[in-house]
Amino acid sequence: MRSNSDIGKSAEDYLESMIILKEKNGYIRSVDIASLLGVTKPSVSNAMKRLREEGYIEMDHSGFITVTEKGMNIADKIYTRHKKLTDFFISLGVDPVVAEDDACRIEHDISDETFNALCSHIDRFGKAKTTKKKL
Repeated sequence: MRSNSDIGKSAEDYLESMIILKEKNGYIRSVDIASLLGVTKPSVSNAMKRLREEGYIEMDHSGFITVTEKGMNIADKIYTRHKKLTDFFISLGVDPVVAEDDACRIEHDISDETFNALCSHIDRFGKAKTTKKKL
């Protein structure tokens, strides 16, 4: 059972890359998505067409992309999972490059229940750790 929308991992990766680029550059262009994801421009073009048809993005006449509220809901969820999982794996002593790669794969398939339990565990552990330091 998928935890996220049924749009697929590839579309989730595209949406996630868009918010990363928006944060980094202040704008989103297809050429930058291709570079970030290491895919061809025609692949990005096909993906943008599908995402636009499904209402996840809009594209202006200059080729700049805007993620719609519908798309942002998915992008934020995936990106938050990515960051939290990466940080968690690094805190366990996993090499940052490996942690990033593992988080990329897991972020799409982990259930909401498991992800929320993991976050709760991290929160409890962090508070316990802080309390212990004060003693």
